[in-house]
This record gives sequence, C-alpha cells and structure tokens, in this order.
Amino acid sequence: MSSMLLSPARQLCRIRNNRISSIIARSQSSYSSFHDPNPTLFKPPAPSSTAQTDDGSAPALPPLLRSDVRTMGSILGSLIQSTTPNVFPQVEELRQYTKQWNSASTPEEKTEVITRINKFLSTLSDKELSAVARSFSHFLALANTAERHNRVRVLRAGSLTTPETNGDDVTHGVGALPPKHDSCGGVLYDLLERGVPADEIYDTLVNQSVEIVLTAHPTEVNRPTIMSKHERIYNHLTSADVFRESDGSVKTTSVPTPYRQSRLNDALRCEISLLWQSSKVSPQKPSPVEEARRGTLVAETTLWDALPSFLRRLDATLYDATSKRLPLTANILKFASWMGGDRDGNPTVTPDVTREVCLENRRTAAKKLKEDLENVYKMLSLVNCGEELRRVVGDDCYEPYRAYLEPIVQRLADTEAWATQSLFNLRSSKLEHSAPTPPPPHVYLTKSQLLDDLLPIHSDLVSTGNSIHADGTLTDVIRRVSTFGLTLLPLDVRQESDRHEEALDCITRYLGLGSYKEWSEKSKIIFLQNEISSHRPLLRHGEWHDYPEIFTPTAVDTLETFEMISEQHPESLGTYVISQATSASDVLAVLLLQLNAGVKKPLPVAPLFETLDDLNGATKTMDTLWSLPAYLGIIGGKQEIMIGYSDSAKDAGRMAASWAQYETQESLANLARERNIDVTFFHGKGGTVGRGGNPATFQAILAHAPDTINSRFRVTEQGEMISQNFGHNVIAERTLDIFTAAVLAEHHIHRPRPCEKWRQLMDRLSEISCDSYRQVVRGDDRFVEYFRTATPELELARLNIGSRPAKKKVGGGVESLRAIPWIFAWMQNRLNMPSWLGVGDAIEEVLKSEDGDELRRMYKEWDSFRTTIHLVEMVLAKSSPEISQNYEETLISDSHLKSLGTVLREKHSVTQNAILDITGHKTLSDDNELLMRLLAVRNPYVYALNVIQAEVLKRLRSEDDAATQEGNNGDKDVLEDALGITITGIANGMGNTG
Repeated sequence: MSSMLLSPARQLCRIRNNRISSIIARSQSSYSSFHDPNPTLFKPPAPSSTAQTDDGSAPALPPLLRSDVRTMGSILGSLIQSTTPNVFPQVEELRQYTKQWNSASTPEEKTEVITRINKFLSTLSDKELSAVARSFSHFLALANTAERHNRVRVLRAGSLTTPETNGDDVTHGVGALPPKHDSCGGVLYDLLERGVPADEIYDTLVNQSVEIVLTAHPTEVNRPTIMSKHERIYNHLTSADVFRESDGSVKTTSVPTPYRQSRLNDALRCEISLLWQSSKVSPQKPSPVEEARRGTLVAETTLWDALPSFLRRLDATLYDATSKRLPLTANILKFASWMGGDRDGNPTVTPDVTREVCLENRRTAAKKLKEDLENVYKMLSLVNCGEELRRVVGDDCYEPYRAYLEPIVQRLADTEAWATQSLFNLRSSKLEHSAPTPPPPHVYLTKSQLLDDLLPIHSDLVSTGNSIHADGTLTDVIRRVSTFGLTLLPLDVRQESDRHEEALDCITRYLGLGSYKEWSEKSKIIFLQNEISSHRPLLRHGEWHDYPEIFTPTAVDTLETFEMISEQHPESLGTYVISQATSASDVLAVLLLQLNAGVKKPLPVAPLFETLDDLNGATKTMDTLWSLPAYLGIIGGKQEIMIGYSDSAKDAGRMAASWAQYETQESLANLARERNIDVTFFHGKGGTVGRGGNPATFQAILAHAPDTINSRFRVTEQGEMISQNFGHNVIAERTLDIFTAAVLAEHHIHRPRPCEKWRQLMDRLSEISCDSYRQVVRGDDRFVEYFRTATPELELARLNIGSRPAKKKVGGGVESLRAIPWIFAWMQNRLNMPSWLGVGDAIEEVLKSEDGDELRRMYKEWDSFRTTIHLVEMVLAKSSPEISQNYEETLISDSHLKSLGTVLREKHSVTQNAILDITGHKTLSDDNELLMRLLAVRNPYVYALNVIQAEVLKRLRSEDDAATQEGNNGDKDVLEDALGITITGIANGMGNTG
C-alpha cells in the first residue's frame, strides 16, 4: 500500500518502526554499553591501550572495570529488550544523541543536538519517558557498583604488593598498611625521616582522637531494597574475580569450570533482572527510627569488622616503626550518630524516638558482643590457666577460660533481653508515657564494666604463654568494646536555640518573672548563672502539662526532651549541639535546662556557629562564656565547638565562608590557649564542596589552620558519603587509615601560616566574592523565582529520601531552605552554582590588580588556599552550563527571568577562566586523570537523565491538559516516579547529592 494512502497516525507508526529497526541494527553493530550478544563476566577484557570511552574522547576505564560495566550494561539492555521491547530503541536513540552532544565541539552543534533530543522526548508518553529514565538510572547505578568493586580490587592488590616494589615514594613498612603519603603505612616512616622522635610519634598516635558522626541528612537517594541488590551484585563480581584469578594450576573449588561460570553469569543476570523490575523510588518517607536503623547497620556490619582489622594492621605498622604496640584499649577512633537525636527543624524526632533508638543501639551492641564472646568461648578450651584466674573460677574447674567467660556471656544475654523488653514496654506505652523500668543490677551499662571483666582473661593468657590466643579474636572483641561500648553509636542531641529560648520564656512567665525573650543578653546571663549556681529546679516534673495556656506544645516537647536526657544511662548520649547559636546565653540555657531536668552529669554543650555573622562573632561569644565562673566550674576545662560549613557557604558563598571558618578556628584556638581550655572543633561538613566536603580527606585535614586540630578531630559523615566511605570492609579500613594518618601528620608536619599580605588578600577575595554572591542570591529580585523554576527545588519535598522537611520553617524564601536541598537542586541541573558563585569575580579582579603576582605565589605556596581552588575547579569540571540552559529553555518562558540565567552562565565562564589562569591548567582538572576518565564515561548517561528530568518537570508543572494529549497517559504518579528516578540517577552519576 502506498504511504500516501495511510492515515497520518499509521504513517507515524511506520516511520517510528523503521527508526526502531535502524537503531537496533546500529546499536548492535556499534557494540554499545547496552548491547553485547553474549554478556559474560569471563570474556577477556580489551587491553587498556586499545579501549576507549564510548565516544572515543578519553582513555577508557581499567580493562576489568570496563569489562564488568559492559557486561552488566549488556545484561540490562537485553532485559529492557525482552520486558519492554519498545523502550530499548528509545534508550539507544537517546544515548546516541547524548554521545553526539558530548562530542560536539561548538555551541551551535550542541544546540542543534539538544533541540533534536527535546523534540524526540516530546514524542514519548509519560510511561515511556519513565522507562527510558529507569534504563539510564540503572546503568549508572550498576557502573557505581562496578567502580566500588574495582576500588576494592585495587586496594587489595596494593595490600599484596611489597613496599619495595610498590612504586610509591615510601619504601618502608611491613605491608600491613599501604606505603602511601595518606596512609599510616607512609606517614609513620615519613615523620621518622623528618626527624620526629619515635616516642613522640607514638605518644601522639595513641592519644589522638578521630570521631566520625553519622548523620541522617537526606542525601542517600537509593532505596535500601535497591542497595541490597547492588550488594549482591558486588558479591557476584567478587566471586568472578576469584575465578578469573585462577589459572588452573592448583585444584581448588575456584577453578572456573563452564558450569560455575554459567551459574555465576545467571546469578548476575537474575539480580539485574530484579533491579530492572523493582521500583527505584521509595514508596514513603522513612521514619527517624528507620533512618537510625540504616545508620546502625553500617556500624554492626562493616565497621564492626573493619575497625579491629584496621587497628591490627596499625599495631603491626606502629611496632615496626617505633618498637611499641598499640595499647589494647587505645580509643583513637570513635563513632557517634545524629540519627534519632537530631531534632533541629524535624518535628518527627520526639523524645520517644530518641529513647527507642538508644535502646535499639544497646540491644544491638549487646547482641553483637555476646555473639563475639560465644566464639571466643568455643575457641578457649584450654585446661590450664594462671593463678589469678584460677582463684576466680576455682580449683575444680576443668576448662577455666570457658568457666570465666560463661557468666559474661550470660550477662550480655541478659542485657540484650532487658533492652528488648524495654523497647517493647516503650512501644506499648507511647500514647501515655511512663517512666522506664530500671535495669536489673547485673546487666552491662558501660564499656568499663565489660572491659573490667575481659582484660583479666587477656592478661592471664599472656602470662601463661598463650599470647597467640590473647592477641586473636579476644583482642578484636576488646577493641570493639573500647570503641563501640554497650551503646554502639552514642547519640548527639541537636536543637535550635530558639526552642530553648521559647521554653525558658514559658518558665519565666509561669514563675511571674516576665518574658525571658524580652530580656537583654546581660539580664539573661545573670538569671542563668544564678539558677545554675543555685542547684534548685525551676519546675516540678510534668508541671507544664497543667498549664497549657502558658506552655506551648513546642516548649513542652523541648522540656520533655531534657527529661528524656535525664533518664538515659551512661554513654547513651554524646554532645548537645545548639544550632543557630549566637550568644553566651544560648549555651547557658541548655546547661540550665539539663540541670532543671535532673541530668546528673550534663552533656557537653557545643554551640554551632553557622552563618558568616555567627562565625565572626564566635570568639566574642566564647570569651563571654569562658569568663563566667558558674560555667567554668561545670565544663572542667573542656569545650566542644561546632563549625557549620553548609549554612555559612549558603549565606556568603564558598570563598568567604572558607576564610571565615579558617580565621574563626584560629581565633577560638588562641583564646582557648589563653584561658587554658581544651577545645575540640566539631566540623559539620557535607559530602559536596558547597557544604564543606572534600573527597581528598587527607589534604582537607592538613588544610586546616595550624594548631586548631591538636590531635582531636570530630566530623560529620553524611548521607550517601556513609555508604561510599564505609559500605565495604576494605574501603572502610582505608577510610579509617586516611583519617588516622591525616590527624597524626597534621600534628607534626609544619605548614606555613598565611603572612599578613596573604591575610589581606584573603580579606579582599572574601569581600569581593561575598558581595558578588549576595548580589545575585539576595539582591536580584529574579533569583528566587529563577531558582525554583530552573531546578527541581520545589519538587524535592516529594522525594521519600529522609524524614526531615526540606525547609527549616514553613514558608520563607531561600534563607529558610536547608543547605542540603539548596545544593541538591543546583547539582541536579548541573550548574552547581553555590560552590563557585563569587569565586571567579574575586580571583579575576585580584589577578588583574597589582597583587596578581602575589596571588599566584599564594596559590603555589599555601596549601589551604590551593585546596580551595582545586575544589572549585573540580566542581566546575562536573558542571555543564549548557545542560543548565536547557532546563531554563524548557521550564522558563519569561524572558526577564531567563536573562538571569545568562548572567549566571557568564559568571560561570568568568570563574572557569580565572581558575584556569591561576592554576595554569589548559582544561579544568586536567591533572586529575581519574575524574576526567569517569566523567567522560558517565556524562552521556547523566546528560540523558538531565534532559529527561527537564521534560518531566515541564509536564508536571503544566497547567493545561498537555498530559492527556494523544501519546500521553496523563498519569501524574507516573511522572512523579519518573522525576524520582531521574533525581536518583543524576545523583548516582555525579557521585553525590547534598
């Protein structure tokens, strides 16, 4: 039949079918990442010299990694073809387009390609759009799993290589830890070569403290269900490596027979099939307790094994370098959590939530330690022991060590049972809270109680010539107890200062003293000091319930939070963090409210200084506090201060915030030394550069101002960074090694302080960059509307990736938005604006001035400044103004609003040129081969998700009936799922979220 006789719909159908056939043929012949006719884990990988990225633009990934990615991509492609045959050609067509866009050399070519992409996407139904998005999102997630596996593969290979043949500059050590500059296997020997005495290195190491605080910020976008499937895929890749490494010379079960290869290929195909046919989007938001369980899972799985394994390696390395052993109970690494304790702006974190999480943590710790000691019990069947132990167990005991351990194991079982029953009682009485049942006298509550029982058996084994048994599993258990205790992860409590002020205002009005809120700072301090010194309660327990006309619901919640704190057993809780702290009275208020609730040993109170003004005023605030006798008498010469990296950058821009953080820590450290206060800075950093993060942890720690860390480093680990840094034992060990090595090196390696001229330059750079940043974010009346239109900011609240609301307060503009969605939204549209805005204007202006040469010298000679520049450069390399412009063209119709986008892209260009100028690089991050290689491989897939996301946002926001036109099903749920899929995929592709 002639095409002229066909209806328009039939003609369109024929054209589309022809296009599908053409695409399938082209994709098969091009051997794409989505199509290998016979995908298998056992096909020999292409040599590195011949392999390239899909578009040939950069060196390819390592051969085995590339082989794994192609195999899994091909399996995914075959599943797409078999389950949704109409989707595969659409996926391939879009992938071809994005490859063309990625390789286009001129703006005109890019514009032409992206116009074709948008036209193509407009022909897809909502369901087709969602399916295509799922394809790309799953591919990027599989690539992440392969890359994580390859990282472990490389780390393991490095650990099997002797230091002398490693190729690194350090050639010492016993091979327990890698001889790298950012590992204890390198740092210990480097310090010796620098002339630092071995005893001094030893004393520093065994007395230093690194505390990693896991937080519940909603930046882990992947569903736990999906993550568990990826974990099984990871295990299949590991099994394949065992087979691939076997050459058949030794007859073992690892010989790669065809049957075993087939079984493993089938297992991988099965898991990817389950992934493809499962929803990537969580059906509902997690509760705070569920968030806490996810965080606890990291501690009870990877960290539980990684910690003693790392300490064993460190012990061997330390002995080789200093001839001294790491003390059994050395507490050089600590872990804590905000999950279930952070109530700042999150009304779902109630006192009962914190109670529940504390009890769950205790139950888990008791259960894990009981299981560990049961294993020790099974091993220690020795019939002889030392005199001390014999006196305890009696002369008639046949197996003394087992007899000694039996009651300890039973006490742990009783501890687990008590925590389980307490949880049941709590959950049963939530509607009407009753006081918790006191624990039986024989359960373990503190780590010292259990250590007092375990250390004698270790000592006895050593004294009887059984060190090999003492230093085995028993040592690992003792080190776990020293680190995790009976609480697994102590919870910090965080709340904003306004809530404490409101509670005290209700109290003073109830007592007839007037409105606390209306008092001057001086009057508040006098009142708080007097009440702290008086040791008398302001209120009876629960008295607030009788006067609802005075005590507001939020004040009641605050007061009951302090009641909850008073009930907790030792070591359940850590620090009380006050967000939005601005004055000395903010800290005193929390101290008084703890004492009023009957807290016997008040939690350390850490003010969190967040905004630029808060940072600049921090020294004055602490000077006032450290001048008050009542306060000094309680803190015992120790103070924790939290530095907010996220909100200060959101407030003033990256450059100004970074310098303010540096100077504030310097100033506070100097003041603490004058007042003889032992200060610990708590660094509230996120995963992204815009929130203070730095993927190069070692360099980041050494970039801090000298004499501010002083061997004590407390830092948050947030969202997706938890799984990235602690999701696998080998990676977790490496992360712990880097933190430990960095804090040790920071204490001993001399680093230049900025001279007066450099300080003046930083002041100038900060002023220019802050003005430029605020001129846009605060001063341009187009900004808020542009931000909310050109990014998915408004839609982020719909995502079920965390229990916290996206905003601190209902209503309000950008200032009320949390730092996480602020960064998240700009990352999604690929402009990454918060991480670089203002930096380029500042550098460009100074480079053109008479101080240009001095600025270049500062970059070359001052590590802290150079680190900041390199971080901005990395963010720019991961940005795409062209993709951001597509969001703008797709989502914004107002030309006046669009003009702001033009301004932002011009500023991006200015920043890029300024960074290239000062670094001397020809292209962004051209000295970071790994980043460039990964971006070259990932970008076409991320670009695809970016353009799909813009189209989805357009449809979701449409006010007409476009969604019900022919070819669209108008199902809003489908579009919202599609949006969640693109957000997850882009986050996976970029390697971070918030």
